[in-house]
Amino acid sequence: MQEVKGQRILLFGAGYVNLCYRNNIPYFIWLVFLSLCLVFLVRSQSLQSRFSHFSNSQAVLETIRNLMNTDCVVPDWLHDIILGYGDPSSAHYSKMPNQISTLDFNDTFLSIDHLKASFPGYNIKVTVDNPVLQIPPFRITFPIMGGKGKKRKEEDGNEEKPEEAKALIVEPHVIPNRGPYPYNQPKRNTIQFTQTQIEAIRAGMQPGLTMVVGPPGTGKTDVAVQIISNLYHNFPEQRTLIVTHSNQALNQLFEKIMALDIDERHLLRLGHGEEELETEKDFSRYGRVNYVLARRLELLREVGRLQESLGVPGDVSYTCETAGHFFLYQVMSRWEEYISKVKAKGGKVPDVTDVSSFFPFHQYFANAPQPVFKGKSYEEDMEIAEGCFRHVKKIFTQLEEFRAFELLRSGLDRSKYLLVKEAKIIAMTCTHAALKRHDLVELGFKYDNILMEESAQILEIETFIPLLLQNPQDGFSRLKRWIMIGDHHQLPPVIKNMAFQKYSNMEQSLFTRFVRIGVPTVDLDAQGRARASLCNLYNWRYKNLGNLPHVQLLPEFRTANAGFLYDFQLINVEDFNGVGESEPNPYFYQNLGEAEYVVALFMYMCLLGYPADRISILTTYNGQKHLIRDVINQRCGNNPLIGRPNKVTTVDRFQGQQNDYILLSLVRTKAVGHLRDVRRLVVAMSRARLGLYIFARVSLFQNCFELTPAFSQLTARPLHLHIIPTECFPAARQNGEGPSHQVHVIKNMPQMANFVYNMYMHMIQSTHHYQQQNSDPARNTLSSYAQSPTLSRQKAAFSWLTWIHRCLEGIHSKQKGRSLT
Repeated sequence: MQEVKGQRILLFGAGYVNLCYRNNIPYFIWLVFLSLCLVFLVRSQSLQSRFSHFSNSQAVLETIRNLMNTDCVVPDWLHDIILGYGDPSSAHYSKMPNQISTLDFNDTFLSIDHLKASFPGYNIKVTVDNPVLQIPPFRITFPIMGGKGKKRKEEDGNEEKPEEAKALIVEPHVIPNRGPYPYNQPKRNTIQFTQTQIEAIRAGMQPGLTMVVGPPGTGKTDVAVQIISNLYHNFPEQRTLIVTHSNQALNQLFEKIMALDIDERHLLRLGHGEEELETEKDFSRYGRVNYVLARRLELLREVGRLQESLGVPGDVSYTCETAGHFFLYQVMSRWEEYISKVKAKGGKVPDVTDVSSFFPFHQYFANAPQPVFKGKSYEEDMEIAEGCFRHVKKIFTQLEEFRAFELLRSGLDRSKYLLVKEAKIIAMTCTHAALKRHDLVELGFKYDNILMEESAQILEIETFIPLLLQNPQDGFSRLKRWIMIGDHHQLPPVIKNMAFQKYSNMEQSLFTRFVRIGVPTVDLDAQGRARASLCNLYNWRYKNLGNLPHVQLLPEFRTANAGFLYDFQLINVEDFNGVGESEPNPYFYQNLGEAEYVVALFMYMCLLGYPADRISILTTYNGQKHLIRDVINQRCGNNPLIGRPNKVTTVDRFQGQQNDYILLSLVRTKAVGHLRDVRRLVVAMSRARLGLYIFARVSLFQNCFELTPAFSQLTARPLHLHIIPTECFPAARQNGEGPSHQVHVIKNMPQMANFVYNMYMHMIQSTHHYQQQNSDPARNTLSSYAQSPTLSRQKAAFSWLTWIHRCLEGIHSKQKGRSLT
């Protein structure tokens, strides 16, 4: 009965939104009503399971309830689009009245040729003619699009000529010298972005709504990080909020942000999950407070060293306040005196030696790489001197920012100040935003830009809440940009209740709804993750998805998979002992034959020398995941020669991740099941970089119409596993070349298990024989691998792989002309 009520109230809600549209009722009333619907549904325990994984249902409900009593304000340019009426492209940057004509792209472009290739059809006008000076970074002035209507422009007589509308003015500029120390040099981007990625970065830097559709492997995260970096440098006074669906995606994004030219004192990571960051630095609230306090002491020591080098008496490095007075009365006075001595007067350029001889901070910079001054030209040495002063000035600027931490005594107050004032880039999950909205608003949290990763996986209400984490200013939202990055062709948000998922369409994310109503998107069109042959298994789902050049050129993509005839293969698995799929509990599907086959293939790969951490095992059901883990524990989990794969998990859990080699079990033998959802198929096919091996009942899946584009390619190859057991990893053979060794055809799981057992036993016997004849080198290499440092381990591993290769050659010579089985 409750489900029927829930469906009725949602259907009524849809009619209510339509009523709001016809009568021009403010949209926040619609939000209140939607919140009421959600509260009703959750309290009726229909959606309780959606939040049960996080154990946060009460806090999320409280946030939704508070929203009902709040005057929700989003920018005017988002009003109609969120309600779903009006011009879908009205929030695109080309139609925004406050477009920014000149933008500094910082390190986005690697060269002037890269810039020209990124804007085909434009007339590029560089402000300097000397090719030597045409180096990044570049400031680009764009023609302002949209704005006034065409008719109005004609009346004003200001209509742009076509050649003016297609002209870009490019101004190379030099980043000011930051100091003489190596760590002063800015970190630089090394990715050569494609044309569509550049358009996505340009759109993200302009005001308005930017939607980026990123197929698997197209560099969504790299684009997001570059947008964040460019906003940080172009608008240093603005604050950016990063929101993702999962902690893992947030950590991946944050790790790449840390690699760019962004001062780490401006980074803050909220919520649980920061402990999973692959860095020794702590970016949580209290971790950042500890960093600021430690950094303050470090900077004060530098002030003490500067004081000593200048011969100033007293203790000026006691607090940030005393350091500020020292800078104002001692450092600045010396610098101004120095400038008055060395600056050009009356058009006369001073002698180049004066720049070095009058410099007041020689003793302080004695620990910098010498000589500090080159003595070649006046301009170069003056730039070095100014860089040195910038280094000194930055010390006192940071101390002035840290002064509040001397006045605030408790860790809580310091963390609040850090969140509200100091941090410029704040990252959190959508769940944390829903949980802590009340606290953030109470603190006076402010931000100017929102970037959402994994937008297609976030529920509509969870997408909307991050827009409302700040109070309006004078009745208006200060939000300037909303960048949504996702892929609606991959898995949607999780809704456990089937009625609300299908009939109420609650699994449709706000990102997907925007795409459906026609909001302009930037579709990334070149993938760099997988071999071109693997990409063909899923690129039919996207418009014009191609490959980046390195997919064809890098050795790892050109080399064949050692021990395999094909880089991807669909392997037919028949019933094992008369049993295919089983269901010990409802919806807990398992398939023992596939589980044993997958694990046997994993063991085979490890025996050939494949690193276990480069192999992941995926399946479409939780039951099979647990079964495969049990089989691994039984067969090879504690075996040092084999080990465990990088991950054994479900396709749904592995979305957003990748690995070099994927072994995929599809489990079902009676019905296709939820793989019929093409979005799940796309995720499953797109996780592998170099090799994909799929275990399934071919007769079942090849007849499924929805899966035809992928399975027609898979079934074009033999359905029995083709292996080359005498080929050692890494292979010398090029991908697509015929093998020089014998190919074995494995027809079923028992044959593969028997083959791997014989292969393993032969290696053990050969090891014992080799030990007796050669003073135990195999055991020595294994013991050295277990006990030695990294470099020695690499050498030991190489020795061990060489020995395995000899064993395999022995197998080949002894078994030539007959199968091992």
